[in-house]
Amino acid sequence: MDRELMHNGMILQQGEGIIDAEPWYVAAMSNLSALIMESFDNLNWAGFYLFRDGKLVVGPFQGKPACIHIPVGRGVCGTAVAEDRMQVVPDVHLFPGHIACDCASESEIVIPIHRDGKIMAVLDIDSPVKNRFSDGDAAILSNLVRLMEQKLCWE
Repeated sequence: MDRELMHNGMILQQGEGIIDAEPWYVAAMSNLSALIMESFDNLNWAGFYLFRDGKLVVGPFQGKPACIHIPVGRGVCGTAVAEDRMQVVPDVHLFPGHIACDCASESEIVIPIHRDGKIMAVLDIDSPVKNRFSDGDAAILSNLVRLMEQKLCWE
């Protein structure tokens, strides 16, 4: 079996184990952000922003202190919510309206997380390396988000 496939399978298996052990979103997101940070090279931030009161609010994460609030439509996270789709940004400095929470960030991937058709949160991952996120990374992270959408408890 290909190393990357095996690695991706292990990430999904561990992610599912984390959620199954405690599906409450705060606990699960806390450990999932740690899993992501430990499982992928060249990351400087991995975590979640929760959609609350019409804006994104920082949730569980690994990395330097983060921006607390992000308006819908601003930055990569806010654009992911406004467009309701994954954003893969090879060079954040070229992204219109990028919000620099950490000036070391060079690339970013953001994936919306839904429940009953509504955005509940986004998974946000930053890297100090340009062009860090491949199609393979996007696929495995999307699969992890799908697990979250199916299994997380938001109460």
